[in-house]
Amino acid sequence: MNVTLKFFASVREAVGTSTEVLELPAGVATVAAIRALLVARGGAWAQALGEGRALRMACNQVMCQPETAVQDGAEVAFFPPVTGG
Repeated sequence: MNVTLKFFASVREAVGTSTEVLELPAGVATVAAIRALLVARGGAWAQALGEGRALRMACNQVMCQPETAVQDGAEVAFFPPVTGG
């Protein structure tokens, strides 16, 4: 299964890319599992996406929860919470 990953704002700056197409290994089928897969890369990936980091996630341009299932061809985005004022 292939998904398109998008990274925004400080997450994009930390990981050094805004978009990546990723072939998911068997068993990776939720947004949380994708995040864990990326964290396992270590370094900047673990720092930007690791547990305890305040992140928002979207699947196919709809805000979602970590347990949201992904389908082949999905777009999954990671970005920091946004505040305005």
